[in-house]
Amino acid sequence: MTTIDQSIPDPRDKAARRARLFSRISTADKLFQVLGLAWLTPLLRAVAGDNPRAQLGEIWRLLAVPLIAILGFLLLWGTLAPQVQTSLGAIPGPAAVWDEAVTLHQDARAKAADRAAHEKRVAARNQRMIDSGQPDKVRDIPYTGSPSYYSQIWTSIQTVFFGFLIASLIAIPLGILAGLSATANAAINPLVQIFKPVSPLAWLPIVTMVVSAVYATNDGMFSKSFLVSAITVTLCSLWPTLINTALGVASIDKDLVNVSKVLKMNMWTKITKLVLPSALPLIFTGLRLSLGVGWMVLIAAEMLAQNPGLGKFVWDEFQNGSSQSLAKIIVAVLTIGIIGFLLDRVMYALQSLFTFSNNR
Repeated sequence: MTTIDQSIPDPRDKAARRARLFSRISTADKLFQVLGLAWLTPLLRAVAGDNPRAQLGEIWRLLAVPLIAILGFLLLWGTLAPQVQTSLGAIPGPAAVWDEAVTLHQDARAKAADRAAHEKRVAARNQRMIDSGQPDKVRDIPYTGSPSYYSQIWTSIQTVFFGFLIASLIAIPLGILAGLSATANAAINPLVQIFKPVSPLAWLPIVTMVVSAVYATNDGMFSKSFLVSAITVTLCSLWPTLINTALGVASIDKDLVNVSKVLKMNMWTKITKLVLPSALPLIFTGLRLSLGVGWMVLIAAEMLAQNPGLGKFVWDEFQNGSSQSLAKIIVAVLTIGIIGFLLDRVMYALQSLFTFSNNR
């Protein structure tokens, strides 16, 4: 009777395990693409033994080359910056900018502690009033300290998302209408071509006057400054989404349109089952463009209108004119760029969840 040596591994099991490993790496690659960490995929494949030479080439292209470019930029910046003299002194190099970033972080932590202490004192005071039988003297005393760097970042992010959401709620239905109807497209297109190139600096005075006239109180759900910035973002960021939505809807395969006619779909079913799934890749492309435009517009609007946020922080530091102001402005510029990248990654993540598009 023939026996099988159990100490010898079955090649088929090894091949199956290898296939499962590469399948997991391919699945993880989707997440890496969303996070901007595409270089992790060839690194994992190289470790797993999948053509290490070719994977090293991919690692060089996706990781080493960008890092070398960043290091080269920092070296060039550090070399040339001290040679440029401005009214605020020499342009700060990377080390000075990093020091200011650390200072802003420490200042933000100190202000957060001050705010927490203030809220604790107010809560204790109000409790004393209640315990002494004087509930009518309970007061909500707001914190009056200056906003921290992080709170200004958060204000800008809230504002851009609010304006972007309103823009999307307007642009997507209008884009669907324009894509489905040649008559509607003929009516909407001239307005798009006229208003799309208008600068946020032109919209801002109009928006400010309208909001001041219509929104007479500052005690509502939103402050006037928030609404002014958000509406300006809306007016400037809705066009990419509207145009791409109309293009995506108009580009639907004619055979699918004919099938919808044969099945006698009503308009709602046609839009939800046929139009939106087919047009989603281009709609998300428009949304990503709109969010990027909205972020740039917001910073300009905050600077000009002196509304709370990163734009106001940059303008205040420019007006301050201290020796550290230029470094703080550069910190803000880098912050704006990093947040813009992260906002785009958020939209790409949503696009990956809802579509099969390979756009990056």
